[in-house]
Amino acid sequence: MKIPKTRTGSFFPSLLAPRRRIDVALHAVVMQACVEGVSTRKVDDLVAALGVESGISRSEVSRICAGLDADVAAWRSRDLGEQPFPYVFLDTTYCKARVNRRVVSRAVVIATGVAADGRREVLGVDVGDSENEVFWTDFLRSLRDRGLGGVQLVISDSHRGLTNAIGTVLAGAVWQRCRVHFMRNVLARTTKGQAEMVAAAIRTVFAQPTTDTVRDAREDITAFADFPQAHWRKIWSTNTLERLNNEVKRRTDVVGIFPDDPSLLRLAACVLIEAHDEWQVSDRRYLSEASMALLTPPAPTALPTRNTDPGEVIDNPTALTV
Repeated sequence: MKIPKTRTGSFFPSLLAPRRRIDVALHAVVMQACVEGVSTRKVDDLVAALGVESGISRSEVSRICAGLDADVAAWRSRDLGEQPFPYVFLDTTYCKARVNRRVVSRAVVIATGVAADGRREVLGVDVGDSENEVFWTDFLRSLRDRGLGGVQLVISDSHRGLTNAIGTVLAGAVWQRCRVHFMRNVLARTTKGQAEMVAAAIRTVFAQPTTDTVRDAREDITAFADFPQAHWRKIWSTNTLERLNNEVKRRTDVVGIFPDDPSLLRLAACVLIEAHDEWQVSDRRYLSEASMALLTPPAPTALPTRNTDPGEVIDNPTALTV
């Protein structure tokens, strides 16, 4: 069985002796249990069930979990400048963690992107206060500083401060308000008797066949109409992130309340790295490379020129031929 290698130190806690097959297997189970969202209290029971009567302490589990941090840090700081990402999706899911000895709701912010070749990547993840503009600005700047560029459309919910951060950090990109979140927000303020009528009216906006007819609606929920029609259904909402959000929640719900932000970030990042790697080896592209090429206008054709004698007088300069 292959195990991760480190340049310095070891992944093995002092409790386990390296090179013994059972110890390697146990180590892998503990690591995987942490990734799967099993709390440190339950890890001790898991180890005992595997036949290690002495169990494993919380400090040992923490040491094992810390072994994941180097990989997480490397992934979160990797270069994004190899190709442009015309489409960027931002979404948030919420978990409980302790901050200043209080249990509070923390936002796990996830960014994904569609690259110029049509493939998806998980661009980044962070934990903080989703309503804080400084947090959003710092998060987007971290992506930009890692090379994120060529962004034409950002799709997200209307978190307070997020739209301002987009305008500041990703100047030139258009913002598309997620239609699903928009629908939920509208229906939450609508009486039951009118809900179906309002929902039907909103759906007709997104069912329009052309850009002009779509534009009868408010601009921030119809920004998708300026992009290739073949992309519309995949760029007018953050539904592409729902599966990721659900998987993060499924894993984190097992823990319940995280002791701090770093432990929450570690687990969420491991879940996202797994999804990111699956996208990279998949044969399917999220959007076809041919349709993505429509986002890049062809380079202008240079006007033909002719070498002339310095003493030659051209009566009609517009009549030059090659």
